[in-house]
Amino acid sequence: MNAVQQLDINLKGKDLLTLADLEPQEITTLLEKSIVLKEKTLNKQFDHPLKGKILGMIFDKSSTRTRVSFEVGMIQLGGSALYLNGNDLQLGRGETVADTAQVLSQYIDAIMIRTFSHKSVEELADHATVPVINGLTDMYHPCQALADLLTIHEKKGKLEGLNLAYIGDGNNVAHSLMIACTKVGMNVSIAAPKGYFPDETITARCKGFAAQSGAKLVINESPLEAVKDADIIYSDVWTSMGQESENEQRLKDFHGFQVNAELLKHAKEDHIFMHCLPAHRGEEVTAEVIDGKHSVVFDQAGNRLHAQKALLVEILKD
Repeated sequence: MNAVQQLDINLKGKDLLTLADLEPQEITTLLEKSIVLKEKTLNKQFDHPLKGKILGMIFDKSSTRTRVSFEVGMIQLGGSALYLNGNDLQLGRGETVADTAQVLSQYIDAIMIRTFSHKSVEELADHATVPVINGLTDMYHPCQALADLLTIHEKKGKLEGLNLAYIGDGNNVAHSLMIACTKVGMNVSIAAPKGYFPDETITARCKGFAAQSGAKLVINESPLEAVKDADIIYSDVWTSMGQESENEQRLKDFHGFQVNAELLKHAKEDHIFMHCLPAHRGEEVTAEVIDGKHSVVFDQAGNRLHAQKALLVEILKD
């Protein structure tokens, strides 16, 4: 990607519910714009393209990175962000999702929602007259995947042809990673216990994206096979928010899927380790790895700000 020679894309007024809805060019151009905005941010050069714009942020699930990165991003772009606790809104309980969508559309310029059910976000987008951004659902985490691609490009200088190994639960993070990587030509190897593989419908779509980009997608039960010749190793928690009652069983089922120094001996010598955070140190990854020289997890967290700023500008620009 060349941060100077940017391509024009038109995402104005559009929703972002999953990266599957974006063309490869749109993804790479968002990354190019992220690079430019990051450089300006680091140099304390703040333009205000979103002056007067308001982002409503609905949280049914709490988050450090999502709330702070979106709120700071809007402030740096000249706009403002409004925190809306899902319990206060009674979204889908005291008032229908459709009614809430139409009411909020009267007040704000865009909605970011972090919730459990992806169907609720789809319903919100169907009835809102302002753009809706998926901040996380049970099926997808597209903003995280954009930040992941930005981080990989920064550390490796390219995306196409790289090998990414994801070790753990075939969850929302895995789904969005699969989509993002196969769209831009990165090879993906997922290692998960049987019963925790990624969603079959999403996997089938990703195989279609891979066929178009020339990427490879492999899903099996072997962490060792996944990390062989990997440029990037990615891990996530075994028990996500809302799955606490399953924790004991999951700890048993994921035995042998920990990312540790022994496993990483089989990856490329210059590999990087990634994790969307928060991490359960000693479970899916050892402290030695997450604090080690190959780890880029905090740069990755920081890139949420820059990737989302690019997205916000493209969606909300006049």
